[in-house]
Amino acid sequence: MSKILVIDDEEWLREMIRLALEQQNHDVYEAASGSEGASTARELLPDLIICDVNIERSGDGYTTLSKLREDADTAAIPFILMTGLADNAGMRHGMELGADDYLPKPFKVDELYATVNARLRKARTVRDEAEKKLTLLRSQISLMLPHEMRTPLNGIISNAELLADSAEALDPQTIAEMSREICQSGQRLERLIENFLIYAQLEIVGSDANGVAALRSARADKAAELIRSAAATAADKAERGQNLILEVSSLTLPMADDYLKKIVTELVENAFKFSEPGTPVMVTLKVANGEISLSVRDAGRGFSTEQIKRIGAYVQFERKMQDDQGFGLGLAISKKLVELHGGTLAVESGNAGGSTVTCKLPAA
Repeated sequence: MSKILVIDDEEWLREMIRLALEQQNHDVYEAASGSEGASTARELLPDLIICDVNIERSGDGYTTLSKLREDADTAAIPFILMTGLADNAGMRHGMELGADDYLPKPFKVDELYATVNARLRKARTVRDEAEKKLTLLRSQISLMLPHEMRTPLNGIISNAELLADSAEALDPQTIAEMSREICQSGQRLERLIENFLIYAQLEIVGSDANGVAALRSARADKAAELIRSAAATAADKAERGQNLILEVSSLTLPMADDYLKKIVTELVENAFKFSEPGTPVMVTLKVANGEISLSVRDAGRGFSTEQIKRIGAYVQFERKMQDDQGFGLGLAISKKLVELHGGTLAVESGNAGGSTVTCKLPAA
């Protein structure tokens, strides 16, 4: 049983729709104006809204739709516009404002049922998919979190205990080595927590239309400079500065500086981690086919087709063989960030080894 709100200034039509939908066991609520409908929608949070375009002959349906799409609580509610003037311009305007479907007047009851049921099915599918992802995320976290956090903690605690109990018996070189191990373990733990929090935040933002819009409004005006700096830092960390090749054009990217830096850092660090010293890692930024293309190519062991399909949060490949550190979140975070900004991330791997990760974004 679903809650459906019908907004129309014609009482007889609201009554007809209500009676028809109640036959399908829906709870139907009515509003006679756009302002009343918006208020009721915020209070009721229905599963579906059916709204006339020309409420009181003023086109108030578009205004109602626009207001509800700007409100985080109602932005995701499926919205069907009814109109007796279903011209292309009007339909396009409604879709641009966020309408999910159109129901041309006059319509038969079977057409009403088909349109309503299609929207409700799609909404349920989206919710089920989100719940499935959340369940998988919880499962992966519960499996990976204890091990991944325990490993650096063991290094910190064991070295700290030795220093506390036996500092007087240790020579300065040993103390310095143990201190470095504590520092490295602490940095690893900090990175794990940071990536975990970032991914969780992106999952929340991805379900909020206003949050996604805010992300896409940011601009990285000095993208080339930022990419060069982040890539060079990653290369120095891997002690492979001489292997880094940069072909970076001066462009503006539709993304905040911090998020762009995060993507470049994760992709370049992975490229160095999974390739041998002395082999090149190339970072390219250019415009291709009307899109901005950021790619990182290495000559490492590459990915299998099955591994590429499985890219996601908390997934690591060949863990027992390679003993890779971390949640495996770096690539998943990059993919999530690119997709939230309206782009795509693809991984290509050749038969002879090596892989290329390409992020494509709409031009700023």
